Amino acid sequence: MQNTLGDLNNHLFAEIERLGDEDLKGDELEKEIMRAEAVTKVSSQIIANGALLLKARTYYGDRLHADQKIPQLLTEGTPKAETKSK
Repeated sequence: MQNTLGDLNNHLFAEIERLGDEDLKGDELEKEIMRAEAVTKVSSQIIANGALLLKARTYYGDRLHADQKIPQLLTEGTPKAETKSK
């Protein structure tokens, strides 16, 4: 599964549209509100994770030791455990 922040943005706007549906009433509306809360929590974690990765990438880009290895999490799915930065 290859999701992007653009996909997340689309999901968030779709949820806003569902919440704005004036035909939703009672239990259906309550279920949609609960779903929106769950989507919000997961989205917040995805965004926080992306911010942390960006901060780490910036740190590794600014570092003085060019021979240090970059952790796999920061190598965009490179199968090797560690990869030298450019």
